[in-house]
Amino acid sequence: MEKINHILFFGENTLSEKLLKRELYTRIIKPIQFKFENENENENENENENENEKQIKQISTGYFATIFLFENGKALEYLRFPHEKSNPQKIENIQKVTVGLENEAALTIEGNVFAKGKYINPKNPDEFINISSLIEDTNDRVIQDIVSGHNSIYLLTSNQNAYGIGSNEYCQLGFDSKTLEKTKKPILMMKNVFKIFSGNTSHHVFLLNSNQELFGCGWNFYGQLGLGESKPRKLTKIQNIPKGEIFDIQCGNNHSIMLIKDENYKRKLYSCGEYAYNGLGKKKHTYEFTEIKSSLFENDDNILEISCGNTHTLILTYNRKLIGFGWSNFGELGIKKKKSILKPIQIKLPKLRFNKDIFNYHISCGYNNSFLYYSSPSLSSFSNLEEDLIKLFERKEFCNISFKTENGEIIEAHKLILKYRLNENQNQIEKLQEIISKKSIKESNQIFEMIYSNRIINPKLYSEIKEIINYNEKIEETIKRIYLNENENEKDFIIERKEKQYKFPKLILIMRSELYRGMFLSVTEDKSNKVTDYSELSDKSFQIFEYWIYSNQIKNEIKITQEIIDEIKIGIDYFQLNQTYPNLIDLLINKFNN
Repeated sequence: MEKINHILFFGENTLSEKLLKRELYTRIIKPIQFKFENENENENENENENENEKQIKQISTGYFATIFLFENGKALEYLRFPHEKSNPQKIENIQKVTVGLENEAALTIEGNVFAKGKYINPKNPDEFINISSLIEDTNDRVIQDIVSGHNSIYLLTSNQNAYGIGSNEYCQLGFDSKTLEKTKKPILMMKNVFKIFSGNTSHHVFLLNSNQELFGCGWNFYGQLGLGESKPRKLTKIQNIPKGEIFDIQCGNNHSIMLIKDENYKRKLYSCGEYAYNGLGKKKHTYEFTEIKSSLFENDDNILEISCGNTHTLILTYNRKLIGFGWSNFGELGIKKKKSILKPIQIKLPKLRFNKDIFNYHISCGYNNSFLYYSSPSLSSFSNLEEDLIKLFERKEFCNISFKTENGEIIEAHKLILKYRLNENQNQIEKLQEIISKKSIKESNQIFEMIYSNRIINPKLYSEIKEIINYNEKIEETIKRIYLNENENEKDFIIERKEKQYKFPKLILIMRSELYRGMFLSVTEDKSNKVTDYSELSDKSFQIFEYWIYSNQIKNEIKITQEIIDEIKIGIDYFQLNQTYPNLIDLLINKFNN
């Protein structure tokens, strides 16, 4: 596998003259690429552990520090005052880092959090201490995620409890600042928390529970909590949030950006807060979350990532655009103009590996600078695999796409599989649509089944599509990576039923069944054919499942009875096809009633 550690940087240089080959505090207005070269001054360090050989996993940056996390679980810390490079106290097995204005933290694979800062350890603010061990409930000390605010650090435990530590000057820990000014021990903020959102310069934080209810606390003078009131707030439920699933929230100093996935799987941006210098993407203050509209991304299939600095915002889109808005005095938007850019603009980039690896790029906004970096997919732990696949499957680009048959009937296909099974040229989708438009619904389903499973079901139809199918080795390697199995003979999974064997591509089972997804992604689970007994399902019910898993359709020739519907309900629980439950059951009931 090719090693890539190139990083794109623009804004104020607070890193190193050696690293960027620019003077310290230089204003870099045009995105430049760099990689770790001649940065290892420790002659005794093992050559295999040289920074040049490490692969970037994450970059987190603030005003006083930037931390580079590598795939080997080690990190480098670049400090602004005094300017130096160090390893964060030789902390091993780091899986995530986070930097605020005056605090830093590292989360280890074991679930421990080491942090430093003047509000964390006032006597020695440069010393990392284990703050997770300070949680009073000893059963709640395994940490799942960490997020930094301006002078606060937030912890999400494996029990889905949110804790805060540090400054509470603006109620950012969720409590009245008059009674709790700061705390050196993590304090419980809220239970049943799904995700925490804040920012490296923000005095406010959002907590999302598993029911998609959003809560916020902290500084709200400019409406950055979306509450419409100009004062700090204790933990409060946010009302009137946009419809849809909250995918991400990024917080600047006086503004917040929300990424919503609506009912059509379209990702939309909303913002609230101050417009004058901050990255709102609009020309007026907004005290509630309102949509950001721009021709740069309104017709885009997907917005992949968002990131907020002190006064600027970056957006990375599926169609390979890097978009920014906000203050650009230090070049943090990659342009010459020293002024506030109130509407989204596209940032010109040097040639990158976007064509094949767009989903492996990430953005990180610092106080006065910005990073775009490549992070190769990690196969080192279950949590990383889970995160990568969740990101992969939640993108609209990998949801269904509609095709019309010769009779105008609509058939749905999986974009994810088409992406890897067809030639990379976009024209192949159009050619496939042209072929389908001349076929019956039955022939169309056979075509898609051949594309999905790589089996020749109908030789005549196969001859028409074989030219648009891609057998490129790189595509196959990508498929193997997604299957999490490099053995060519084990890409399919065999299900035995009534002395018959049924082959299913693992990719389809991962997408459609939570049961198999958990089995194939586990690093400890025995991946032999454990689930083999489907004898409780009748032949017709099993046929429905088999056809549905491949095509997302129900065969017309199968007569639906109440008994079959009851069996399917049981089978859904067995297969753990929960994400397809409403569609499949609704279709069966409609067909039964008709």
